[in-house]
Amino acid sequence: QVQLVESGGGSVQAGGSLRLSCAGSGFPYSMYNMAWFRQAPGKEREGVADIASDGITNYADDVKGRFTISRDNAKRTVYLQMKNLKVEDTALYYCAAKPWRYVGDYTNWGQGTQVTVSS
Repeated sequence: QVQLVESGGGSVQAGGSLRLSCAGSGFPYSMYNMAWFRQAPGKEREGVADIASDGITNYADDVKGRFTISRDNAKRTVYLQMKNLKVEDTALYYCAAKPWRYVGDYTNWGQGTQVTVSS
């Protein structure tokens, strides 16, 4: 059974930094693509960044240059380093996983970790 557990959320002032972590278990981690999504109150969930099993990364336009996604397959953990945080980055951040061959949407989700950025 796929399990994803996020950590590292918190409250920070605008311009600050946070690093989110997501530990995975119950699946062949190195063969899965991993991603971070977020959902702000009253808004749809949106993709933030993803990293394929081969290490290729993609970012949403509004986080490029500020966020960095990385993975440590030995630790079965994906990270999201967030710098120069903005108030509009406030959201519940979710980790997601799917097999690298699967072309559909992400189907495995963590419970989320809250990030709150104040001005």
